[in-house]
Amino acid sequence: MKKALKYILAIFVILNFLIILSGKSWLYKAVSVTYLKGHTSSYIDDYIHFPSNSIKNGNHKEWLVSKEYNKAQLPEFIKPINDKLGTVAYVVIKNDSIIFEEYWNGYSADSSSNSFSMAKSWISTLVGIAIKEGKIESINQKACDFLPEFCEGDNSKITIKHLLTMSSGLDWDEDYHDPLGQTAEAYFAPNLKKQMMKLKAVETAGKIFKYHSSCSQLLAFIVESATGQSVNEYTSEKLWKPMGAKHPALWNTDTERGDEKAFCCINSNARDFARLGKLYMNQGNWNGTQLLDSNYVKEATSVANLFDEDGNKNINYGYQFWIANRKGLDVYYTRGLWGQYVICIPEKDMIIVRLGRNYGFDLADGHSEDFYQFIDAALEMYP
Repeated sequence: MKKALKYILAIFVILNFLIILSGKSWLYKAVSVTYLKGHTSSYIDDYIHFPSNSIKNGNHKEWLVSKEYNKAQLPEFIKPINDKLGTVAYVVIKNDSIIFEEYWNGYSADSSSNSFSMAKSWISTLVGIAIKEGKIESINQKACDFLPEFCEGDNSKITIKHLLTMSSGLDWDEDYHDPLGQTAEAYFAPNLKKQMMKLKAVETAGKIFKYHSSCSQLLAFIVESATGQSVNEYTSEKLWKPMGAKHPALWNTDTERGDEKAFCCINSNARDFARLGKLYMNQGNWNGTQLLDSNYVKEATSVANLFDEDGNKNINYGYQFWIANRKGLDVYYTRGLWGQYVICIPEKDMIIVRLGRNYGFDLADGHSEDFYQFIDAALEMYP
């Protein structure tokens, strides 16, 4: 027994030595937030374990509530899907009014959870606002104009559009299952800017669509450089306050008062997340105030002219928005890990918000099975 304990202790010491030697001491944080809390990966309420900056709110503008509010019932087919995938919020907004909402597992209209990559669509929106204000010339401006420390070799050819469309050609591997990979490091480590500035272009920019969280993070640094404000401050001033969010949101950072993890990690509630959908559905106009240029809205929610790694025409991505078609209806949406969605169906004047703990399997078209099922449920209730 004593001999076995000695071996275990020796292995423990060696592992710790290797972690320190590798410079990946952030693994301690990763283990404490996941495995020691009974999880094997990130989860929608893990934000409490990370530092954050506040997205301050202003005067609350309540959502209109339809006269038909919650008169319809969820279709039977979606109930076992909600149970299996751990849905915590499902909201349907039609004609700018909440017509249905339901919450599960202790969540409510005021509960916060992690947006994960839905945050990317907010970053795209900030880029559009900065262009509208003249702080960024256009989407064709070079990233290096704002990030001189990034400007080495072929990095100098990367434009804001390349970052928006995930066609940067950077050496990034978007792997959510590699505990030692770049995505895990960005999520848990305290060195976001250092990590991003080390990236190198290894492919021609503007040709191939490859989903990279690094693109969104670099866009956030560009917005900060262009505006002189932190991402959370700019979001508060240009979106959160004007759109009348009910609650302040938290945007997780790499360190205390550090850089926002812009590729993910806005923590808010379903009703406030839905406000971005309303802004886009109304062509960038919020109750009479043009927050975002309508041309940018159109471009952001249209398919970029790119190919995927297999040489096929990419048909599902714009400027940090996903694009789809369901039952002959054009759809665009924000998407986050584990099935966080704000889905916009312009022809139906409908917004669907789903937040939850898991998602279905990925389909060949790049969308998840449950994404379509949540659309089908809303269309069955409100054809």
